[in-house]
Amino acid sequence: MKVPRKYISRQAEISTAYIEAVNQHMDEFMSGKVEEILHIKDIAGILCLHPVHLSNTVKIYTGHHPCYFFEKRIIAEAKKLLNDPTMSIAAVAMKLSYDSSNFTKFFKAYEGMTPSEYRKNCFPR
Repeated sequence: MKVPRKYISRQAEISTAYIEAVNQHMDEFMSGKVEEILHIKDIAGILCLHPVHLSNTVKIYTGHHPCYFFEKRIIAEAKKLLNDPTMSIAAVAMKLSYDSSNFTKFFKAYEGMTPSEYRKNCFPR
């Protein structure tokens, strides 16, 4: 059965709005305007959608779970912060609301290397 075009358009609209909301929130978080990273249910509330509907729609339309877009953005911010050699890895973790151990595990899971290995690749001696 073919999905009617109006539903595909709505999936695109919801997915785009979600990604834009994630990016706006992360911009505000990184600039210090907000202190905590929101959860998907919070973004769903902002978009006036049920969290399950948002999650299912984003997954169907993009092929990725909504967490993927948060995690992708957090990794991008982590890389920016790690490119500053004066900032400790613990400070980077704290800035992103992680403890050092969990940040290292998270970063390694997505990048295949620890934050310190990433730094060594960025700043070879």
